[in-house]
Amino acid sequence: SLSDTASETTTGPRSPSSTLYSSDDDAATVATPEVWNADESVLVTGGAGFVGSHVAEHLLRRGEKVLVIDELNAYYDVSKKQDNIRLLERVGGRNFRFFKGDICDKSFLQEVEKQCRFPKRVVHLAARAGVRPSIDDPFVYVHSNVEGTTRLLELAGHNHGAEAKFVFASSSSVYGGSKKQLFSETDAVDAPVSPYAATKKACELLAYTYHHLYGMNVAGLRFFTVFGPRGRPDMAPLKFVDKVSRGVPIDRYGDGSSSRDYTYIDDVVDGVIRALDTPLGYQIYNLGNGRPTRLNDFIRLVEEHSGKKALVNVLPEQPGDVPRTCADISKARELLGYDPKTPFSEGIAKLVKWYNASRPSIELPENDENQVAVVTPEA
Repeated sequence: SLSDTASETTTGPRSPSSTLYSSDDDAATVATPEVWNADESVLVTGGAGFVGSHVAEHLLRRGEKVLVIDELNAYYDVSKKQDNIRLLERVGGRNFRFFKGDICDKSFLQEVEKQCRFPKRVVHLAARAGVRPSIDDPFVYVHSNVEGTTRLLELAGHNHGAEAKFVFASSSSVYGGSKKQLFSETDAVDAPVSPYAATKKACELLAYTYHHLYGMNVAGLRFFTVFGPRGRPDMAPLKFVDKVSRGVPIDRYGDGSSSRDYTYIDDVVDGVIRALDTPLGYQIYNLGNGRPTRLNDFIRLVEEHSGKKALVNVLPEQPGDVPRTCADISKARELLGYDPKTPFSEGIAKLVKWYNASRPSIELPENDENQVAVVTPEA
């Protein structure tokens, strides 16, 4: 049953029967909730995660009814995801519903359907993330990313056809080993260099197929290294802030002149919402900042805003590293009105402020305290 699938510990998010409404509702009221129809809600998969929780919060604050599905996997500390669900409960009250489960589980989705008809609007952010872990276990990436996306596309196409609005997370990782310094949606991305990137490219292809078959509106969003409060602990910005603040060494490969395109979470959320609100058939968009930051400047800004001196291990450049990545955001700017407002320095200041206020325990997937922070261009 759904309750069996979605139950949590008493300290985590509650089971769906009591997570449907805010915690101060009467139990008898929430036991038989109204059924949401397909027009009135937005489905956010991966809504307990970093980008997903911010998107869900934005939708709730503008008065939307939001249905979140998340399996709360242990890629990083599950308690962080549980905290995000509790935040959404407080913000959304009766407009928020959460179900814990696997989007690949057909019977689970059928149980969800009994209380929330499959929405016409979907923001699909559930995925296995991370380039390097995908090399160690590619099968879980194919399951979560390819099978999961196909399952949702199938439901959207069959239920709503051309009325469906389906936005999903792709990744700048699809650009692979490109030597170009400006990544454009028109670039050939047929040579992914990791299973993670290959699954994201596969999702883009499948999305086009479902657009072709059902006429559904689909937008694939290639994120460029998103960072900010509640961020993923495996990504360089939060790792750097954490390690520099605690006096733990970070590794710098090369002379520090390499640069990457980092995008603050508020700007990415704005792009996601614009893509959802602007259905234009099948589209792929870069969501980046468009203003790359040099690694040495990155480290200096973390030092400046944390008030701590970074302990840096200087190592040779890694084979295959590209000297510069930058998103060409002209398409999203033109078609969506996407216009990122947050310079990297301001974003780091906000991240440090959040870090100092919340003091999150940064536990990496390998749970290795000695793991060093490395800049990678993954999303």
